[in-house]
Amino acid sequence: MSTLNKVKRGKKVRVNKVVGNCALKRRIMDMGITKGVEVLVKKFAPFGDPLEITVRGYDLSLRKNEAENIIIEY
Repeated sequence: MSTLNKVKRGKKVRVNKVVGNCALKRRIMDMGITKGVEVLVKKFAPFGDPLEITVRGYDLSLRKNEAENIIIEY
């Protein structure tokens, strides 16, 4: 298993699990990133943080430390 912050630009992955402390996990899940949803990694900022993803039809920016808590499968 890998995490969302390690996915290359243009790749589509499926969320397997969201981990982390309760507040962070809840915040990520409130943004629509839940188990089984497909995520497209669109682009990274010049220094790699944040990254822009498309989830459930809308664009979302996440910091790398937030993306580390999203376990994905290809």
